[in-house]
Amino acid sequence: MTALQTATRETFWTIGPVGKAAFYWLAVVAILAFLYGVYARFAAYTRGRADPRDRLSNLPGRVVSATRTVLSNENQFDGDAYTGVMHTFVLWGFLVLLVATTILGIDIDLYRPLAGESFWVGDFYLVYQFAVDAFGLLFVVGVGMAMYRRYREREGRLWGKHTSLEDDAFVWTLFLLGVGGFLLQAIGIVGQPARANETVSFVGMAMAAGLEAAGLTTAGAEAVYGVVWWSHSLLAFAFIAWIPYAKPFHMISSFANVVVRDEAAGARLPNVPADLDHTNAESLEDFTWKELMDGDACTKCGRCTDACPADTVGRNLDPRDVILDLKAYRESVVDDPVAGRRDGTAVATDGGVAGSAAASDGGTVPIVADEGGVIASESMESCMACMACMDACPVDIEHLTSFTRMNRQLVDEGAVDATLQDVFQDVMQKGNTFGEPQSNRGDWADDLEFTVDDARETEVEYLWYVGDYPSFDDRNKKVARALARLFEEAGVEFGVLFDDERNDGNDVRRIGEEFLYLELAGHHVETFADCEFEKIVCTDPHSYNTMKNEYPEVDFAEFADDPMMPFDREEPWNADGEIDVRHWTQVVEELVADGRLDLVGDELDYTVTYHDPCHLGRYNDEYEAPRELIRATGAELYEMPRSRSDSFCCGGGGGGLWTEHDEAVKPSEERLREAVEDTDAGGAIEKFVVACPMCTTMFEDGRKTGGFEEDVEVVDVAELLIEALETGS
Repeated sequence: MTALQTATRETFWTIGPVGKAAFYWLAVVAILAFLYGVYARFAAYTRGRADPRDRLSNLPGRVVSATRTVLSNENQFDGDAYTGVMHTFVLWGFLVLLVATTILGIDIDLYRPLAGESFWVGDFYLVYQFAVDAFGLLFVVGVGMAMYRRYREREGRLWGKHTSLEDDAFVWTLFLLGVGGFLLQAIGIVGQPARANETVSFVGMAMAAGLEAAGLTTAGAEAVYGVVWWSHSLLAFAFIAWIPYAKPFHMISSFANVVVRDEAAGARLPNVPADLDHTNAESLEDFTWKELMDGDACTKCGRCTDACPADTVGRNLDPRDVILDLKAYRESVVDDPVAGRRDGTAVATDGGVAGSAAASDGGTVPIVADEGGVIASESMESCMACMACMDACPVDIEHLTSFTRMNRQLVDEGAVDATLQDVFQDVMQKGNTFGEPQSNRGDWADDLEFTVDDARETEVEYLWYVGDYPSFDDRNKKVARALARLFEEAGVEFGVLFDDERNDGNDVRRIGEEFLYLELAGHHVETFADCEFEKIVCTDPHSYNTMKNEYPEVDFAEFADDPMMPFDREEPWNADGEIDVRHWTQVVEELVADGRLDLVGDELDYTVTYHDPCHLGRYNDEYEAPRELIRATGAELYEMPRSRSDSFCCGGGGGGLWTEHDEAVKPSEERLREAVEDTDAGGAIEKFVVACPMCTTMFEDGRKTGGFEEDVEVVDVAELLIEALETGS
């Protein structure tokens, strides 16, 4: 036989029988510690509240989808190629080395005792060694890239209040394991002359040549091999045992989090049961098992914080810290994973937990409060419910679900901003956020040259839900009239509800007023039932989102007997999606495509940019319809650097439209600055185009307060279309 045909090596070279026995004993200890730790972690999740979503349905399909997502590293590449490459190298290098180690273990411990020979020889051995060297090198390079980013940018997103020694220990352990493996291989090559032609081990051979040049002899290699072998083995065992108890556990929990993700999370919030004893966020027991797992899945990467507009403009909100504060508090309470006991008291720690939230006297700590809570109520009030954090998260943490839970707790306690309390009162008593009489809701149509049908009395194709701002706000009334003219011009049969239309409840719900939302949803679906129409069209993306995604989720039967609820409905509404709910840009884009609006495509010559509304884009993945309409006018569209799923919130969501915040700059001002300074067209941008009444309001305000009145005009897509029609006529 040739040397290549018999190529192999001794696994336990220089390690005697006692050493082998110790190795296997330590391996068993490390694996048992690992298994117990994993069990303890998942046992803790099962003590969370049952999740309202069926997150384990079609589990094989979920696992396949999650595996594809994780192995492709598509979430890591999103907006950050460096991290994508780095994580791909580390992940694939780690997996191949893990598989290689498993194969070697199977050969030594199973195949050889049964077959009396080894398959780890010849061509298989050579291919194995090449793969180990190739992917081991990628692993070391990837870890090096991670270390470079971590330590070069100490003020970057990887650093924060929860950055600790475990982060350093994790990355350095991986680095030492990777380099140590190659060093061990190189010493073995120097000390075993039979491996002199093992060129497939190209990294090991290169390092062996370096060691020989530095003076390492065959005898010297044999003398130090055992020390290096044990150092590498002990570090590997320690790492295996450590995985479930610190940051490395994200390798398991992150994958599990992707498996059980809710694709519609945020766009549809969990319902609250009609249970008088139900609490939202009084203690950790109120959080679902998925919300508890979110904390362990967090890798502290800071992408959510970087994407958060509230954090960007200086509000007191760091999405990463909220998730990790909840995790830190959970880990600080008395928690017996075997008995399943949690008494809800805090354990005294050095410096406290989550900003001194843990009470040193063992008293119960509120989850969210103005002072002394795990999470500051100001942080929750700062959230714009834009879902940028969730979109940026590579491991599918559902921030908004937990945030809304805490907002609901603040509402239950009457601890919300006084301005929001006034908004709630206006909606409850008047049906709208302006406190205007409902009889005035249709006044916006008075200046039209045609009559708008009453959908309660006339059968129509489209029941148009106009919304609060287009109905009562003077600036947005112009948008409503422009849209009505578009419908009329295209010959669309449409009607509105006039004084039977109330606030849609989308933002009321995200502030935490769940029961007011239920009243509004119940009123609307009963009103819809009395009308004859084919489809619903909404002016506001917020209305579009809640009617499309959330009204069908409401269990009206559970609240039908509640005397506080002004509806008698018991059956679900639109559960099968038989009623098509659409945003107006989707409808009009089809009308333009069908030639029902007389547009040639060269009517306007403006240079414009477009702002993606959060509830239309990130919430509902509609990016093209508004752009197609802008192009249909002839206007030249330039994209802002942050566009589509990366769009920067106007600041109006989550109650931001009605509250004032301590912030360095308003989100609307930052967005307008981006439009006129960072967009490729720069100062040539003439019109800042929007497709959301709340965005119109926020940007008109930001245009004044930010000093942009002379730089750019804020227009709705509908207004741009009407101008194009008038220009072309």
